[in-house]
Formats: sequence, C-alpha cells, structure tokens
Amino acid sequence: MQAHQVVVLLAAGFGAGAVNAAAGGGSLISFPALIATGLPPKIANVTNSVAVCPGYLASVAGSWRDVGGERRTLVRLLPTIALGTATGCALLLVTSAEAFERVVPFLVLAAAAVLAFQDRLKALVGHPHQMSTRKRAFALHGLVGLGCVYGGYFGAALGVMLVAVLGLLVSGSLRQITAMKNVVSAAEGLVTIAYFAVFADVEWTAVALLAPATIAGGYAGARIARRIPQRILRAGIVAYAVLIAVVLFVRAF
Repeated sequence: MQAHQVVVLLAAGFGAGAVNAAAGGGSLISFPALIATGLPPKIANVTNSVAVCPGYLASVAGSWRDVGGERRTLVRLLPTIALGTATGCALLLVTSAEAFERVVPFLVLAAAAVLAFQDRLKALVGHPHQMSTRKRAFALHGLVGLGCVYGGYFGAALGVMLVAVLGLLVSGSLRQITAMKNVVSAAEGLVTIAYFAVFADVEWTAVALLAPATIAGGYAGARIARRIPQRILRAGIVAYAVLIAVVLFVRAF
C-alpha cells in the first residue's frame, strides 16, 4: 500500500469515528476511501464494517455516563442486536447489493424525517411514559432489530436511524439517546467482526490502519457531542442525514 493511501485511510478512519459518535454515517467517509485504495466494493464493505467497530467502542467510553437509567434496556436488547446483525451479515454475503443500495437513500431520508419531526410524532404515537411496558418493549426490539439487519448488511447511517428510533421510544435527552446509540452500534459492530472474520474476505491491512484512527475519532466525537446544545445537535444530525441520502442517491442512480 502506497504512502498516500495510508494517509487517506488514517484521515478517513478518524473522520468516520468522529461522525459515527456524534451522528452516524461515518461509513460514508471510510467506505469510499477503501474503494479509492482499489478494493472491490463488497470486500471494501466487509472491511469497513470490521474497521469501524473500535471507533464505536471508543464512543461508548466517551459517552457511557450519559446512558443513565437505560442500561438495563440496553442489556435486554443484546440478543435482538446479535440476531439482527447476524441476519444482515448473512444477507450481504449471499445477495447482490444493487437492489438494496437503491432502497438505502429512502431509508436514510425516512430516518431524518422521523428525527426532524420527533416531537410531533411523539404527540401522535404518545410519549414513552404513556405506552405500556409491553408495547414499548415490543416496538423497541422490533425496530432496533430491523436497524441491526440493515447495519449488518451495509451500515451507513445506521446511527441516524437508531437515534430516530430510540428518540421515539425512550424518554430521555438527545444526549442520552446518542449515548445509547453508541452502545447499540458497538454491540452490532462486535457481532459483525465475529461473523465476517469467519465467513468473509477481510482486508486486514486496511483494518490495521483504519481501526486505530476510528478509536481516536470516536472518542473525540463523543466528547464533542456532549458539549453541543441539543437543538443544534439534532439539526446537525438531520442535515447530515440529508447529505448522506444525496450521496447515496448519486451512487445508486
């Protein structure tokens, strides 16, 4: 690997880690960088999924105290996260990505819309405190599980979708929701590593360059996100999600 490719991957890893911690969508930085080094798209996707996981773990370290009283909720979600992620990984390895890539921009836009109009939607579906425990748990497991299927398959903007889903079903600040998103993303990433390490072709040299950079970026991004006012953070996440959707539209169409 040439020197300029090393620099590109290090910069992309830091940027991806920071963006994943603050909003999600960092794979749209690291994935194209892997393509630019000459990797085929499918191998680049698998390699990216493995490489960004350490950044998720660093994000958890930087935001864990913000999870607060929802730690039990996250523990109960672990089996759902594992099953959903493994399903997505299996789908990636046995199907073509073309059709799914055409759907991704619409999913990202939908997540951005849910987040942008979160307060109005809460008024329609009811505040989390107004939902029964069973109904809330069923909805949370179902939507997080579907999100992890998507994350195991491709993963770009998974964080945006998780913020949108958790924001509807968890009664907490956006800072707390972001911290919970980091934990779900980290758990999803660990399952992805385990699955792809056994069943897929991974470019480990690229992982060795990207992973440390995502750790630094992930920790920095989580710390920065805690200091941003919630209204500004939400607007930034929505704007970035729209940008992600535009990029994916260009790629897919």
